[in-house]
Amino acid sequence: MPAESSANLRSLPDRPNLRHLKDQAKALLRAEGASSLSEAQLKIARSYGFASWPKLKAHIESIGKAEELADLKRAIDTNDLDRVKRLMTRNPALHHAPLGYGKRGPLTWVAECRAPWEPPGTARLEMAQWMIDHGSDVHQGNDGPLGRAALIGYRVPMMELLVRNGADVNAVWAGSMPVICSPCETVEPAALKWLLDHGADPNCDKQGHQYKVTALDYLLGTYSRSEHLGECIEILLAAGGITRYDEPGVLDILRGRIESLAEKLDRDPALVERRFPSLDFGATGTRRLTLKGASLLHVAAEFGSVNAARLLLERGADVNARAEIDEQETGGQTPLFHAVTQQRDFGLRVAELLVRQGADLSLRVKLPGHYERPDEVIECTPLGYARLFPGGENRTVMLLLRWGAME
Repeated sequence: MPAESSANLRSLPDRPNLRHLKDQAKALLRAEGASSLSEAQLKIARSYGFASWPKLKAHIESIGKAEELADLKRAIDTNDLDRVKRLMTRNPALHHAPLGYGKRGPLTWVAECRAPWEPPGTARLEMAQWMIDHGSDVHQGNDGPLGRAALIGYRVPMMELLVRNGADVNAVWAGSMPVICSPCETVEPAALKWLLDHGADPNCDKQGHQYKVTALDYLLGTYSRSEHLGECIEILLAAGGITRYDEPGVLDILRGRIESLAEKLDRDPALVERRFPSLDFGATGTRRLTLKGASLLHVAAEFGSVNAARLLLERGADVNARAEIDEQETGGQTPLFHAVTQQRDFGLRVAELLVRQGADLSLRVKLPGHYERPDEVIECTPLGYARLFPGGENRTVMLLLRWGAME
């Protein structure tokens, strides 16, 4: 049977109805335009550009499912509990629908409190409880609900609800990442302390995890930069957390323990010149450059510690100290490269200090590029690197330009 030519094809309506299409096939059969219902359905399918009736039917059903899923997401995002109840009662399969972060399920999206972006109120908490009571798995999407809720401190009430309903604070969510790593990723002390107070293991580097690191390792390696880093480190240390990055002076800088750093420099003045090949952390959300082979002044620049940077400079640190160059011939950057490539001008104060102390604005080195391009190497000056990461013009870039920096 020849297919319809493109000139004769009809367009489906915006909200096609399978019953209406079945009626069209029956009408065609009654009009003797086909010898059987199956032939009539095939003709109807081809008139709309589909090779068979089952393919037309599958298309219609997929549209219906997408609309239903979109309706559920709107109900969740607007905290419309009654609408959520109606939709999920009419179609219980929605409890397992691909929705939210990584399509890990509606309960995961509810628990994340991301739309609207606000603390979970009464309606949102009631929604989560109703969904659990009526078919949503608290462990859905490999423990996605608790894993996502734990990213932000103000979601602790949601975390409490989930744990009360069976969520495990020591779960490995997404199949690879311990739940305690969630607040470490976002540097959220309230969520981190709550997990530890409820039994989370800070030294979660167990076999089988994709990230074979402790919670403190993960915290130091996160792409986020926050004034709360020191507080989170203290919380983990108090809970018995350990890290492989416990090099002389490093944790002092990250914890804001400037007096302790000064004491170490008093005992070992050469510490200001030491390079640390073990510091394979320090990448940001976009930039792959780490602190491997860098000095303490580089560490202070990366994490926005102006007090530590000032102390190190007073104790003789070279403002133009260069990190080690690796076997790929990348590296050799000065602390300024770290300070000027932070999101939201996080390194601005350190950058200004370094520039005023004589940081070389013309130095050109080869450095790792974007994290999504693992083989990318960029040859650049501090200004060129700053314009790439985080990208565009910001106050840090303006500072470099005022001091005559060139790409």
